[in-house]
Amino acid sequence: MAPKKKKTPKTEQTKLHGVINGAGEVVEQPIVSAIRENFMPYAMSVILSRAIPEIDGFKPSHRKLLFTMYKMGLLKGSRTKSANIVGATMKLNPHGESAIYDTMVRMSRGYEALLHPYVDSKGNFGKFYSRDMAWAASRYTEAKLAPICDELFCDIDKDTVDFADNYDNTMKEPTLLPATFPSVLVNANTGIAVGMASNICSFNLREICETTAALIRDPSHDIKSTLPAPDFTGGCQILYDEKAINQVYETGRGSIRLRARYSYDKAQNCIDILSIPATTNCEVIIERIIDLVKQGKIKEISDVRDETGLHGLKITVDLKRGVNPEMLMAKLYKLTTLEDSYACNFNVLIGGTPMVLGVRALIEEWTAFRMECVRRRTFFDRQKKAERLHLLEGLAKILLDIDKAIKIIRETEAEAEVVPNLMIGFGIDKIQAEYVAEIKLRHLNREYILKRTQDIEQLKKEISALDDILKSKARIKTIIVKELKAVAEKYGQPRQSVIIYEDTSVYVEEAEAVPDYPCTFFFTREGYFKKITPKSLRMSGAHKHKDGDEIRQEIEYTNNCDLLFFTDKAQVYKVKANDFGNGKASELGDYIPAKLGMDEGENAVCMVATKDYSGMLVFAYENGKAAKVNLDLYATKNNRKKLTGACSDKAALVDVLFIPEDCELQFTASSGRVLLVNSGDITLKATRTTQGINVMKLKKGQTLQDVEKYKENTFANPRRYRAKTLPALGAFLSAEDKGEEQLSLI
Repeated sequence: MAPKKKKTPKTEQTKLHGVINGAGEVVEQPIVSAIRENFMPYAMSVILSRAIPEIDGFKPSHRKLLFTMYKMGLLKGSRTKSANIVGATMKLNPHGESAIYDTMVRMSRGYEALLHPYVDSKGNFGKFYSRDMAWAASRYTEAKLAPICDELFCDIDKDTVDFADNYDNTMKEPTLLPATFPSVLVNANTGIAVGMASNICSFNLREICETTAALIRDPSHDIKSTLPAPDFTGGCQILYDEKAINQVYETGRGSIRLRARYSYDKAQNCIDILSIPATTNCEVIIERIIDLVKQGKIKEISDVRDETGLHGLKITVDLKRGVNPEMLMAKLYKLTTLEDSYACNFNVLIGGTPMVLGVRALIEEWTAFRMECVRRRTFFDRQKKAERLHLLEGLAKILLDIDKAIKIIRETEAEAEVVPNLMIGFGIDKIQAEYVAEIKLRHLNREYILKRTQDIEQLKKEISALDDILKSKARIKTIIVKELKAVAEKYGQPRQSVIIYEDTSVYVEEAEAVPDYPCTFFFTREGYFKKITPKSLRMSGAHKHKDGDEIRQEIEYTNNCDLLFFTDKAQVYKVKANDFGNGKASELGDYIPAKLGMDEGENAVCMVATKDYSGMLVFAYENGKAAKVNLDLYATKNNRKKLTGACSDKAALVDVLFIPEDCELQFTASSGRVLLVNSGDITLKATRTTQGINVMKLKKGQTLQDVEKYKENTFANPRRYRAKTLPALGAFLSAEDKGEEQLSLI
């Protein structure tokens, strides 16, 4: 008989099978602490290290790429393959070659997204104004730094900015670039972080440099006198709005209207669109024009095509004979993104803190940053000159007796004693003695030493001048102003965007001729709608409905009117009656929630037809309250299809009644009680969301079930159901009103 196997203890089995105790358990954790420990670090990382630019005008991804190209010698050298640049940048930016290459493309001259590109590119880099024009792979394109980058890296090796370790602590990278001009405002920058975003428009380099210099000299300088408006690449037009410009300049937020630029070719009878707003692209515009032509809203165009080529953007629109090009363009500006808004949000990291600043505040922050860069550069130069002076002063003492120096070196037995003996012999310190000891034998002559010591007085003057700069903020500001003028002179370009101070292109939408004829509207409880003409109605039989459905409302009106559908979600949907086709009684009709795009689970409660929005509405709620408002509260100047806050949402809506004037209303509760109320007793309110007044008293568990206009002679004794004051209970129907016969004794 085989011996029994010894059972492994449960704890040992757990260890043998590699199972961790407690694995798979669901541990409750407060949502607040989970967000704080997991989401907040991610959000802060995106804000501080990815999406929001800093005062030098760059995000970390931009800065890492440009610094890598600078260290590769691409500022002065020839172009190299983009793949080489991408690979080298991964030492600083480990987010993958695709992300790095995309960053380089957007900063390139070929992509044309920046007023002053930082990357001098060769090859296909796509175009910012085309969605479908893809750029070539990095192995096919070449790039180097543009000449303007010399202003970004000027004196970066003179301790002008701080350096930090890269992600694996093998290299150093700058935390900021010491740009000699306000690059944060010169080139457009967009970023979306967590809970915030940044969208900085571009300004003309020459105008920005002049404005910054003027603000340094005079803090109360009028910015608009030297910086009239932003400047966008591509040369689109800017519709000048002084209020909007002031808002952007003061707060850093606002909207600027941009418009495409075009020319009319009379010989070919076509419009050539030569620039578009920076917020759109060619494909979106062409697709929208085609869609408008198909809808019949634009009938003046025979063809539209994209003719963008080597000479730049060009969209050609062929016109039909006799079309006025200016009126057509005014129409296209209105209906397409050929005219669009640029939403400004000047959100910048200042000392690690996101701040939304206006133009003046941003220039002041940049000036403070640049002053610190100049001060650090000046201090670095001063230190280097002081070290040089110190060495030359030691060398000058050797000039007094060269033979003595040679004798000391010759008679010193140990090499380690040479420096100490020179220090003792000439009264110099260790650094000076080391410098003297390293001089070659051929240089130990009077001529060499005299030439070197002639610079002592010049160095003293230069050090004194640098000390004066370090002590004076005014001197530092003067240096910055000179640098700004040099940058404007060297790299300044004329404005690309034309400012339009008076808009003469105005499109007035022509009202479509809508045929007006009598018709009857039917609305069922399930939400189906029919529009039937009198002739069709006379020839029709019974109405077709879904099982259990019935007609809720029947309104005789005309085709040229507005229809308002009130829903159980306190919303109203507006639609033109002529948007519905003429139907028949034998059809189900249009399902309103689907036709009007209502929210999921939303149902229409009532339909109102009107032309002039005169009259009143009465809203009845399950809690026994009723509210009365004027119908004109729902009139809008534009063609809005949906209005939220149509009525109160504090209680369930029972019904909505349209009344041209005050009349008697019949309220019915779930208990069977009936109350007659004159609508004049319900106070007229000025807001749509009013809860109204208590009309019918309800006991626990009871609700208001129905409200309708009272029809004369409905009740034998109407006074039975009226009340002197509101709210009231109402009364149960009498036997006579119920239609029951009275029993009598014979």
